[in-house]
Amino acid sequence: MTARPIVMFPDPRLRQAASPVAAFDEALHQLAQDLLDTMRAAPGIGITAPHVGVLLRLVVIDLPGGEGPRFYVNPLVEWASAETARHAEGSVSMPGVSEEVERPARVRVRFRTLDGGEKVEEADGLLAVCLQHEIDQLDGLFWIGRLSRLKRERAVRRYEKLRRVS
Repeated sequence: MTARPIVMFPDPRLRQAASPVAAFDEALHQLAQDLLDTMRAAPGIGITAPHVGVLLRLVVIDLPGGEGPRFYVNPLVEWASAETARHAEGSVSMPGVSEEVERPARVRVRFRTLDGGEKVEEADGLLAVCLQHEIDQLDGLFWIGRLSRLKRERAVRRYEKLRRVS
């Protein structure tokens, strides 16, 4: 298994919509494991195939204190609560920068497993935040697109400063 290079902001691939996964084969399992290794090396708690330059709808989430890694193929939010919550978000493609984002507090997501089985999962808390954040990425919406113009510009300036320093 391999940690792959991460596509860094402002790479235009981070704003491209990913294609649905059609083949539930060994290559998909390998990509999923590589994503998990890449996310852990970053470090992060969520990653998508587009984060490593592969425009496929695959998400890996591994929450601290959780039940281990979760894999979501072709995920789709089919319901979101009217109630919202704010949570600090960031990205493995823009390390060192985070901002609070407001999102629905609960969601129901339809997805496939790595073997092609269909599942539906309801989530709240950090898992709901991560699912929405990563599905946005699959749709070509980088997380800072959810911020006000002022907060987005401030986040980009902080990231550019961090890149110059390192």
